Amino acid sequence: MGKSLLITEKPSVAMEFAKALKIATNRKNGYLESDKWIITWCVGHLVTMSYPEKYDEKLKFWRLDTLPFIPEEWKYEIIPNVANQFNIVKELLQREDIDVIYNAGDSGREGEYIQRLVFMMAKPNPKAQIKRVWIDSQTEEEILRGIKEAKPLSEYDSLSDSAYLRAKEDYLIGINFSRLLSIIYGRRLAQSLQEDKASISVGRVMTCVLGMIVSREREIRNFVKTKYYKIVGEFGESNSSFKAEWKVNEKSKYFESPKLYNETGFKKESDSKEFISLLAGKNAVISSLKKSKQKENPPLLFNLAEIQNECTKRFKIKPDETLDVIQNLYEKKLVTYPRTDARVLSTAVAKEITKNLNGIARGMKDEEIQGYIKKMVDEKYSTNILKTKYVNDSKITDHYAIIPTGQGYENFNQLPDLQKQIYKVIVKRFLAIFYPPAEYSKVQVTVDIEMDEEKKNIENFYASGKVCINQGYLEILKPQDKNKKEIGKSNINKSNNENKISDNSTANEKNVEKEDENSSLEILKNLKKGQKIEIQNFEIKEAETSPPSRYNSGSLILAMENAGKLIEDEELREQIKGAGIGTSATRGGIIEKLEKIRYIEINKKTQIVTPTDKGEKIYDIVKQSMPDMLNPKLTASWEKGLDMVAKKEIEPDEFMTKLKKYINSKFDKLVVKM
Repeated sequence: MGKSLLITEKPSVAMEFAKALKIATNRKNGYLESDKWIITWCVGHLVTMSYPEKYDEKLKFWRLDTLPFIPEEWKYEIIPNVANQFNIVKELLQREDIDVIYNAGDSGREGEYIQRLVFMMAKPNPKAQIKRVWIDSQTEEEILRGIKEAKPLSEYDSLSDSAYLRAKEDYLIGINFSRLLSIIYGRRLAQSLQEDKASISVGRVMTCVLGMIVSREREIRNFVKTKYYKIVGEFGESNSSFKAEWKVNEKSKYFESPKLYNETGFKKESDSKEFISLLAGKNAVISSLKKSKQKENPPLLFNLAEIQNECTKRFKIKPDETLDVIQNLYEKKLVTYPRTDARVLSTAVAKEITKNLNGIARGMKDEEIQGYIKKMVDEKYSTNILKTKYVNDSKITDHYAIIPTGQGYENFNQLPDLQKQIYKVIVKRFLAIFYPPAEYSKVQVTVDIEMDEEKKNIENFYASGKVCINQGYLEILKPQDKNKKEIGKSNINKSNNENKISDNSTANEKNVEKEDENSSLEILKNLKKGQKIEIQNFEIKEAETSPPSRYNSGSLILAMENAGKLIEDEELREQIKGAGIGTSATRGGIIEKLEKIRYIEINKKTQIVTPTDKGEKIYDIVKQSMPDMLNPKLTASWEKGLDMVAKKEIEPDEFMTKLKKYINSKFDKLVVKM
């Protein structure tokens, strides 16, 4: 009877598989062997694409007459410093006593690519059956399930096609356009940088992200603050007054007036003073009073982009550092697979979710977490989340959201403090979905000031109060823990001329909102519709526009996920989510590369991202020569195409044909300009 060969992406993962299989292994050079199993491993990439000079020595030199370089047959080679491990894996794959080969590489596109390259170069025993192990965590239970339910490798061929095409696309765009732009603009760039020589590095994703950073920086740099003037009225008795803010309406004297900066303010202080003088001696009445109860559900679970953004805000670390931490937590069995875009759970996982909860309750020695679990038990909070927004099979491609497995606590105490803190962030977000919504009591009041007896001209002032009457999930995700949005706001910071409005005393453009102030709310609640009300005074409040904020390394990840938009409102972010720039596995690395080649700088303390002088000059060259490379929508469309290949919606040849056509058309236009 033959043996089964299992190949993982790294040695530490191989050891977890060996433990799960409970095999008495004989450790050999580069692999483990028992009477039934052989377990070996890659060490990341073992095989890589060959550089152009391996096709032809002449291609070592960057010359226009050798471009564009688009090989018909692709060449690959073994990476020299890992050649020894490749040869070990190759020899095992070719062994005659192997009946079944398990591809247990990382469960994602890049993991598939790493293993497929090895199979391609090693030429496994043709008699052996090859299966794919696909797991969501490294717990013993999940590893055994993955092996038991392993599917024929051919079922993942479309994912493999997508992986090969991603590599070819990045290779062709990077090599061809880096060489072409360096030939055309390199000397000029070197002179402007006062260097002897300069090359230009461009990439399908990298250049687009550089464009986002530079355009945001220039928007900030060119921004001119504009002052405007708002009117705030104080109404009611002197000992129980409230403030309300004026806003133009169709019956207002200033409806569509050129004197207004926006619907809440005047361009000139003199006009605002004139308006206040017109209000003197008029009567005020409560024309509208709306009392409501609001519920706010816990946020969705973390995907990689969301936890990277959260960790940048909390701990001021780079996205790739967050990924390294969560990858380690994954390998220590503490959390599920990190490189995921989903923020929900599958139905199958949701049905078994009490296992995760019970595991946390039994194993996690943390007073705060145990307190939250105790309250769940005492209050009898339901763990049935099947019909909630946290479970949605249609929103999961390869993996569900990042959650604690409820296992691995034998490893927890040995973790560095930062890793423990990040793990707690994931646990708290997970526990929050079982807690009730936060509940608010809200009152919205409209005050009419009648400017004439016929009531043809009425000026409106608006006030509202909101107070939390039941914390619900906020008991776990305290406001300081949560990216809490201002009431009435859902900003999308766009890289265009739409500017955020700031105010010296409030962040809310529309209403004077006093959240969590019981006294204000009580005053408003005691008002009655139709009630005449005393006017105490009016004041002018100076406000000014402010530029968009710079990206930090975490918010840049979110902007990449949402094709160039930094969407601050979490619910809105989820609603319009589409094809992003790059993938969850690569975005942190792209930012890291831009910093390494000194196109951007990242402040270590704040993680604020700014372009360097060189980065801005590269941006100008790309904008002049091939501006569509800076367009997030174009970059996202290529990523969407790769996704369509993986889903078998288009053939790989169709994608490759479009890619070649794009490269050739760009060359034709650029070479003509020379």
